[in-house]
Amino acid sequence: MNLQLIEVYIPEHHFESIDEKLKEYDHQSYWVSSESEDRKLVRILVETSSVEEILNYLEEVSNVVEGFETMLIPVQTYLSKETINQKTKEAKEKEEKEDENEKARLLRASRHELLSSVEKNSHITLNYSLLIILSAVVATVGFLKDSEAVVIGAMVIAPMIGPVIAIAFSSVLGDYKLLGKSALTSFYGFAIVLIISILFGFFSDMGMETDQYIDRTKVTIIDIFLGVASGAAGALAFLNRLSGNLVGVMVAVALLPPSVALGMSLGNASYSMAFGAFLLVTVNVMSILLAAVTIFSISGIRPVRWEEVKRANVSRPLSIVFIVAIIVVLALVIIAGRDF
Repeated sequence: MNLQLIEVYIPEHHFESIDEKLKEYDHQSYWVSSESEDRKLVRILVETSSVEEILNYLEEVSNVVEGFETMLIPVQTYLSKETINQKTKEAKEKEEKEDENEKARLLRASRHELLSSVEKNSHITLNYSLLIILSAVVATVGFLKDSEAVVIGAMVIAPMIGPVIAIAFSSVLGDYKLLGKSALTSFYGFAIVLIISILFGFFSDMGMETDQYIDRTKVTIIDIFLGVASGAAGALAFLNRLSGNLVGVMVAVALLPPSVALGMSLGNASYSMAFGAFLLVTVNVMSILLAAVTIFSISGIRPVRWEEVKRANVSRPLSIVFIVAIIVVLALVIIAGRDF
């Protein structure tokens, strides 16, 4: 059983009404203490599945109540007489426990936790910049040496999944400010990769005939399915707060090598090859975004405030239609180019 602790600081003159409402939610334990003459602290121990509903209510209250603060704390262990008895009972009821575990796989973190992670991924930081630079250098060297192992190593350290997932998540919520920051961070990362690979392509003719390079200058309809699968995997891993390392490699497969091939082609003035690499990058980005937006929409990611709900109701379908339209156009270009 996954538990989390919600701590709520409530002004004294609003305590009774809010306390009564909070007790209506399912909880494992409930504590109240006086922090000062003006505020009381309520601690609610709840299952992860109940967190978002409670936080949604607290978010609404915090908009109209001064001095109201909320914190969410993960709980590693919780012991009481009831939990010990429950563990004994669960050990005897193996089938019920398996059913509960099956349901747990379908759970996701609360919107508030996910939004906090998205906001972190939308910022340009020194760590993000250094990892992008290093991954671009390693990937370009892998192209020059025609080494698949080196290119894979570059994809392991490339932090490209974060901003792309942040774009999809913010478009589902209709948060245009966050969407802009996420897009800027993503473009910033792509720009670094392009600049480094352009320099390598300009000063060296090595690597322009290697399989690692040539494979990333050709685009087929199959690449759309690769991008969709990568985006879906990234979105599901993000929803369940799983380790993003392995999924990040899969997303980097679709983003980093084609970007390096595009930069090397531009640096070497091979514009026909650059066009193929550009199509591959665009197809992969749009496919990843389409899958991520769809997964987030299906999972029930929704804002709470009325004005945010209105924006989200416009932004979500508009994003899907826009991305699908671009993918269709790109698919037609790919088919026309193949026939030609």
